[in-house]
Amino acid sequence: MALPPQYAARLFDAQEQGATDQDLQKIAAEALKEVSFQDGGRRAGSLEEVRFTDVQHIDFDL
Repeated sequence: MALPPQYAARLFDAQEQGATDQDLQKIAAEALKEVSFQDGGRRAGSLEEVRFTDVQHIDFDL
């Protein structure tokens, strides 16, 4: 999954401001919802929320 630039910026900004892991997970979940399920508004328009639960590890490459 390619992370849209606006979500990458939000993650970096939040991290710099001392966001908690839970805050960062919310932003990542929003990105996952947008990219993987809603495809820029073309699919799953009624999907309101994606949640990460029991996350052990997330790895992002730049």
